[in-house]
Amino acid sequence: MRRAAVVILLLTGLLSACTTNDVLVPIGRTPAAPRSLTATYHAGAVTVEWELAPDWSDEAFRVYSRRTSDPSYFMIAEVTSCSDGLCAYQDWNVSADHTYEYYVSAVDPDSGIETATVASVEVFVPSPVPPPVPDGPFVIALDGANFLAWGTDSRGVADFSHYRVYQDAGTTSYLLGETDSEGFLDLLAANGTTYEYFVTAIDADGHESQGSLSASGTPRPDFHGEWAYDHFDDPTASGFRFPDDESTYPIVAGTDASRDFRVERDVGGAWWLVPNTGTATYPTGFATTALKCGAGADAGCTDVSVAPSTGYTNADVELLPQTSYVIRIGSGSTAYYGVIRVVFQGFDQNGDGMMIFDWAFQLQAGNPNLVPPNGG
Repeated sequence: MRRAAVVILLLTGLLSACTTNDVLVPIGRTPAAPRSLTATYHAGAVTVEWELAPDWSDEAFRVYSRRTSDPSYFMIAEVTSCSDGLCAYQDWNVSADHTYEYYVSAVDPDSGIETATVASVEVFVPSPVPPPVPDGPFVIALDGANFLAWGTDSRGVADFSHYRVYQDAGTTSYLLGETDSEGFLDLLAANGTTYEYFVTAIDADGHESQGSLSASGTPRPDFHGEWAYDHFDDPTASGFRFPDDESTYPIVAGTDASRDFRVERDVGGAWWLVPNTGTATYPTGFATTALKCGAGADAGCTDVSVAPSTGYTNADVELLPQTSYVIRIGSGSTAYYGVIRVVFQGFDQNGDGMMIFDWAFQLQAGNPNLVPPNGG
């Protein structure tokens, strides 16, 4: 009984210490009010942010909101985690074409006393109307990269902001990056692998359009300024083999078994492509202005974008300057396709005949795409 009496006395003493004129005074402190309250709309949500007061003491915060047309505020969230002197809350429960008003209060955990921000803030939630879907794109396959380009239709709206570029991997898509121009260079693409892409447009409020049509590209090795010698002047450097990777040197002897072809001049001065076993050439060259056309190319740029499906020959083919020639290695669905473009035919300082050419080679078996058609 003595122990119980002591407990009653202690409780009585505590209650006496917490009363003034028989009115109960809450135990606790008055928390410091949050500062610098802001509210901004972006991409379907309102972000409410505020700063911690200098004497903040780990109190939680309560976020209150209402439509300006509503009579009362409602508590919509309690925030307990802040960092670097800032706190934030995203309100996704908003409707278009309404103005919302927010304020935040700090809450003492013992007394429940709340101290609100000095003023509330308002933000208007617009209709989520994104820019038009980007038209295109098309992909230009490069050596170790893909370049995407598309039209300017999305840019026609006043609130256009930028584009997002995605890699489409079947059931999953990956955001590769953002750009404010109608072009994107994917430097992560590897030679011999096909990649599929689509593009979306974003407005100033973060609204995102539907994805564009998909476009694919397969990077492949290419090289500018290769040269080989006339087989009769320098047989050790007259052969060429399309390399599988950068470690393979493409110029070999004209009699090397690994060559795909060699070049040689006849007595009349004409240059010829002489295929090795397993190599076939499309007999008609294509008058071109570049190995590949793409971003920054002249309006009249002409290239060979797709290898012909049939009509190849194992016979020698005459080579003419400023002309591209398509070469097939193997046959059927396992064939590999390459293209060379003759840039120059002449002689070096020793009088030996030499030919300078550009080349590209598709590492994916059965894929006839050498470079995409100019402009799409």
